[in-house]
Amino acid sequence: MKTGTPMDNKNNCWSKDIPTVLQELNATPAGLTNSEAENRRKTYGLNTIQSTKRQTTFLLFLSQFKSPITIILLLAAALSYALSDNTDAVIIVIIVLLSSMLGFWQEKAAGNAIAQLLAMVRIKATVIRNNKSGDIPVEEIVPGDVILLHAGDLIPADCLIMESSELFIDEATFTGETFPVEKLPGVLPEDTVLAKRTNALFMGSHVISGTAKALVVKTGTATEFGHISQSLKTTIPETEFAHGIRKFGYLLMQITMIMVILIFTTNVMLHKPILESLLFTLAIAVGLTPQLLPAIITVNMASGARRMAAKQVIVKRLSSIENFGSMDTLCSDKTGTLTEGKVKVHEASDCYGQQNNAVLALAKMNSTLQQGFKNPIDEAIAALDLPDFHEATRLDEIPYDFIRKRLTLLVQAADHPPMLITKGALNQVTAVCNRALNAAGAVIPIEGLSTQIQQTYESLSAKGYRTLGIAYKDWKNNGIIHKEDEKEMIFAGFVSLYDPPKAGIADTINELRALGIQLKVITGDNALIAKNMTGQIGMPDAVILTGAKMRLMSDEALLHQVLITDVFAEVEPNHKERIILALKKAGKVVGYMGDGINDASALHAADVGLSVDSAVDVAKEAAAIVLLNQDLNVLLEGVKEGRRTFANTQKYIFMATSANFGNMFSMAGASLFLSFLPLLPKQILLTNLMTDLPAMALAADTVDDDWISKPRRWDIGFIKRFMLTFGILSSVFDYLTFGVLLLWFKAGEQEFQTGWFIESVVSATLIVLVVRTRKRFTQSKPGKYLFAATLFVALFTLLLPLLPFAHLLGFVAVPLKFYLAMLGIVALYILSAELTKKWFYKNYQ
Repeated sequence: MKTGTPMDNKNNCWSKDIPTVLQELNATPAGLTNSEAENRRKTYGLNTIQSTKRQTTFLLFLSQFKSPITIILLLAAALSYALSDNTDAVIIVIIVLLSSMLGFWQEKAAGNAIAQLLAMVRIKATVIRNNKSGDIPVEEIVPGDVILLHAGDLIPADCLIMESSELFIDEATFTGETFPVEKLPGVLPEDTVLAKRTNALFMGSHVISGTAKALVVKTGTATEFGHISQSLKTTIPETEFAHGIRKFGYLLMQITMIMVILIFTTNVMLHKPILESLLFTLAIAVGLTPQLLPAIITVNMASGARRMAAKQVIVKRLSSIENFGSMDTLCSDKTGTLTEGKVKVHEASDCYGQQNNAVLALAKMNSTLQQGFKNPIDEAIAALDLPDFHEATRLDEIPYDFIRKRLTLLVQAADHPPMLITKGALNQVTAVCNRALNAAGAVIPIEGLSTQIQQTYESLSAKGYRTLGIAYKDWKNNGIIHKEDEKEMIFAGFVSLYDPPKAGIADTINELRALGIQLKVITGDNALIAKNMTGQIGMPDAVILTGAKMRLMSDEALLHQVLITDVFAEVEPNHKERIILALKKAGKVVGYMGDGINDASALHAADVGLSVDSAVDVAKEAAAIVLLNQDLNVLLEGVKEGRRTFANTQKYIFMATSANFGNMFSMAGASLFLSFLPLLPKQILLTNLMTDLPAMALAADTVDDDWISKPRRWDIGFIKRFMLTFGILSSVFDYLTFGVLLLWFKAGEQEFQTGWFIESVVSATLIVLVVRTRKRFTQSKPGKYLFAATLFVALFTLLLPLLPFAHLLGFVAVPLKFYLAMLGIVALYILSAELTKKWFYKNYQ
């Protein structure tokens, strides 16, 4: 299978007309049939630049054995079998297989869960199949498909334009040009450079405004975007958490390998059997290295993602969960998040603030007939029922863009000459006006009304209304208009709108603060509206910074200002990314919530890009987390789940590192004074397997409120101190066990190995209940699965020496008084761990 196109790459589609390209693609203007599309998908693969091959079950299982130490251990077991030590070799292989199966089962379940979650928020495209238009996942698009595009859509493949209307595309990915590019059908010279191919669309760009019908020519890695991605071999940047895990894993591996070499050398020097010493040393390496750490992290995050999905939060990239839990600053627009998101028209007024339905009629014509991106404002105006409204015909349109901030239509109403109607931000509308209507409806120079217009605007804004300017002029030329024609217009008046705050939003914002998250509002509304809105949502003393002032600030000045600013008003699209980057530079973990066409760059720049399922494609694709409901309460629940996931991952790290480090010292010390191995290789591996069982249940463990109450980050220094403190404490009680076994019970080789195995597994299992919480372990209820797994492993370990197959593992029955002594040691260990934990968190928290 290959990904690409049936066309020869040398055949440049932009230099050919549509009929020729259709013939080469063996396609029709009416699109493909479902069966034709399926055949092409089998031939050319899915439409993606990433690998579409999911790891098979068999390969996933094999990946459990990729550790060099595990491979060497299996080879050594094979050598042992060849030397007639059959039983031990088979037992070692069985234990390694069981441990690997445990990791395999967990990772497979996690992978299936992730796939199901991603399917919930797949990006779709409108495609004509079987002469009908319908939405399909973009991965299923094939060469020869005919697609329909609207504002906010991602371009899903390289295409040739068949039809278009006021189509403007953001191609900054390819050209670096921030201004939208107008696209039209046509034929261009073969040597036309990519930036000038105005009749072609490219995967990786997106629609700013207008509509189009396009023919898919290239898909997947054969696209221009695919070529760029392959040549750059781009990867998702490593998160702080992943970087810390990797560094810590390397550190632990290095310490382990040094200790393993010392232990092996010591055993050889003491004339212990070389093969047995090698197996012993390799078993220690397997037992001490955090082999299951990647699997545990994946399982924890997948479990967290499932819980978040139950609360309407879909995680697209698992690595974002840690940042979600660490987030201490949330930047968000107000519409739909802080407000109801249901815009309503207050009234239309003239320059003096008096109600004027003629202004409203102009606005309704503009909103009803425009063919660009339908936003809530246009929908609210178009839905008005005006008794004297006269239907009009759209002749042409200059779509809204984020530079001009206005939308102009050429319309023809009954019994009236063609007319240009402009609607948009007040300053952008008055900038193209040289006249205005006075109170009597007469047209006078706008200079005479400038002060009145500004006063009316400020009055409406101060009351919390979003206010648009409306202008018009008669048109006597042909039926085509251009941006240059937006001039010498007549300012008619205002349309004021409102979007009430959500019920209970003030309480939600307070809960955000309680979680250690500072809310910063980023809005295009003016400072007066922003001030009114913040008063309504419980932020009466909010510090407001306007885009105009921000534009004059250096990056250094903005770095200080963003920390004290609550609301950024009158912002432009490029301001959003600058705000995010300044906050990150100031040391904040920043979340950005956006759903619009101009939010993509800010979503990419944020530590956590958040969008909603109803967002435009370009925003939903850029986001790492998608909310199924645009509600801060949903986000709050997601943050809590993110922190629970992070907490449970940290628990495993605390448990594994302290236990590993303690066992390392214990093994090293025991090897120096014992004439036999303190534990047989198969016993070490069994210890590792049994202590991993409760660890797998950590993903479903309950989490104390103090873990959720504030953002937490990966702190490798803190974990090192935890490892040393509790590792040494563990070794102290290991040596106490050695003393009891050798000096009190006069234990021989098998009795010693059995006794230490029991103490080691039981203590390592029960200590999880201590280190999983900062409280006294009696005050923090563990999850039912963790508690059950802990009890099962502890009880099984106590009974193991009495089972019929115990002798195969090298275990023998030990007297009852040893169990009593061992339980006393474990109880003393848990008590000491509690006291040490209290001291540790007091000094190092």
